[in-house]
Amino acid sequence: MALPNALTAKLEAVQAEYRVAPHNIDAEQALLGAILVNNDAYYRVSDFLLAEHFMEDAHQQIFSVAASLIRAGKLATPITMKTYLGDADFGGQTVMQYLARLAADATTVINAGAYGRTIYDLAIRRRLITIGEDLVNGAYEAPVEQAPRDQIEETERRLYELAEAGKYDGGFQKFSDALTAAVDMAAKAYQRDGKLSGIATGLSDLDAKMGGLQPSDLIILAGRPAMGKTSLVTNIAFNIAKAYRGEKQADGTMQTVNGGIVGFFSLEMSAEQLATRIIAEQSGVPSYKIRRGDIRPEDFYKITDAARDMQTIPFYIDQTGGISIAQLAARARRLKRQKGLDLLIVDYLQLLSGSGKRSDNRVQEMTEITTGMKALAKELAVPIIGLSQLSRQVENRDDKRPQLSDLRESGSIEQDADVVMFVFREEYYVNNKKPREGTEEFFAWEAEMNRVHGKAEVILGKQRHGPTGTVELQFDANITRFSNLAQSERLPEQM
Repeated sequence: MALPNALTAKLEAVQAEYRVAPHNIDAEQALLGAILVNNDAYYRVSDFLLAEHFMEDAHQQIFSVAASLIRAGKLATPITMKTYLGDADFGGQTVMQYLARLAADATTVINAGAYGRTIYDLAIRRRLITIGEDLVNGAYEAPVEQAPRDQIEETERRLYELAEAGKYDGGFQKFSDALTAAVDMAAKAYQRDGKLSGIATGLSDLDAKMGGLQPSDLIILAGRPAMGKTSLVTNIAFNIAKAYRGEKQADGTMQTVNGGIVGFFSLEMSAEQLATRIIAEQSGVPSYKIRRGDIRPEDFYKITDAARDMQTIPFYIDQTGGISIAQLAARARRLKRQKGLDLLIVDYLQLLSGSGKRSDNRVQEMTEITTGMKALAKELAVPIIGLSQLSRQVENRDDKRPQLSDLRESGSIEQDADVVMFVFREEYYVNNKKPREGTEEFFAWEAEMNRVHGKAEVILGKQRHGPTGTVELQFDANITRFSNLAQSERLPEQM
């Protein structure tokens, strides 16, 4: 006779409660035996396997003691380890009896790596179960003031920590493998527009100086307010997204061939404001006119045409303010997993917060943020551009051009960054000194304004893999557009 549905469901629930977490005791015993017989077996697994990866507490203890002895240059055998394991009971067997049994049933050193990977993979599955259980329990028991978003981000963080920790395919590689990767990079650079090793910014003089934006680099773009930091980085981001071209690989994944997929954290400006800037740049209609609705019919057509052209570009904006570096990292990883990612931009660093675990010292918090940004750039293998404000001490100098020392009170920005760029527009400072019209000073000022009008400088204060120096650009303030400077309009060389 068939059981009622309710009773069947109850029996299944009871059985589920008694499910044993994934493990393989035989593999654990075989690996430990191999290590006891030949200590070289330990080095086959030491770069990824930890004591906590073993299911049995006794096996965790044995592996930990053996590892300590071997790392200290001592011999790990049943005899030498007996002293450190005491009189523990191993399922009715003494320490010596159990260790001798492990050694007698040992696998060969050749199989040690395979058994180690089996143990590691099963430990990861157990951690996944724990995270899943915590997620379910947390969703049931979470206090009212805890937003579901916080739980999602915490779970993502734990999952990525699990994915990144202890990978058994890491460690040293042959120099010949590194040479092959370098040659492949050169081949891709040859095929890419501009013949650059990195991603082209669309500003040819800047690309020539930097070789494009390099994967895993943390690039700091700093400047005083009104210099055009956001405008410059927005121009670069749009140029890269617009040039995107991908090719489908044999495994079904997409590989970027040109341009890139861009993620933009706009912590200060809304997504609509950012889009307005880009539309103004592309349409040639000033953004202040777009915001006020002060446009002619022909301007409206320019705006709609520009918006239509931008509909399909891979440009993603996160406008959430006040997020932490951990939240930013979680969202960047999610974007790369779901859509792909070739360039990440953060506008700007001082609006991020740290983990809250450090002291209230803001300099230490900025150090945590920039260190986290550099680690994220390496993890995702993409360039990250972080915008940064500069201190007021720039204003106290006759020459207002920023320099690396202006970053020294901002934590470890200078140390962590691979590239530090400063935006400087002399026109801004000259314009603020306008004298009374008709005076001799006014005519001198007017001549100075004509010299610097519409010109900007990007000062490369630090470049870990290339030269420093200054790149001159054209800047149209009405539509916030940076572009290449015509040869005839270049500023004379600075002495």
